[in-house]
Amino acid sequence: MELIKPEDAQYFTETSVELYDRHHYRVVSKTGDTVIVDNWADVNMIWWNKKALLSHVDVLDKPKSKGGGFV
Repeated sequence: MELIKPEDAQYFTETSVELYDRHHYRVVSKTGDTVIVDNWADVNMIWWNKKALLSHVDVLDKPKSKGGGFV
C-alpha cells in the first residue's frame, strides 16, 4: 500500500482547528479506579504521565444540557 503524499489533495493533518467537545472520557486504571474528564488534552496528559498504571480510556457521549430557564 502506498501512502498519500503531502501534495495530494486527499492529504490532511487535521480536520478542524476548532475545539472538539462532543465527548467526555473515562480514564480507567488497572485497579479499576476511574476519572472522567471533558477534553482530550486532559486524557492525553494523564495517559502519558501515568500510562504504566492505566488500563484504557472509554469515550462517553457528552451529557445533554437541560435547556433554558431558571433553576
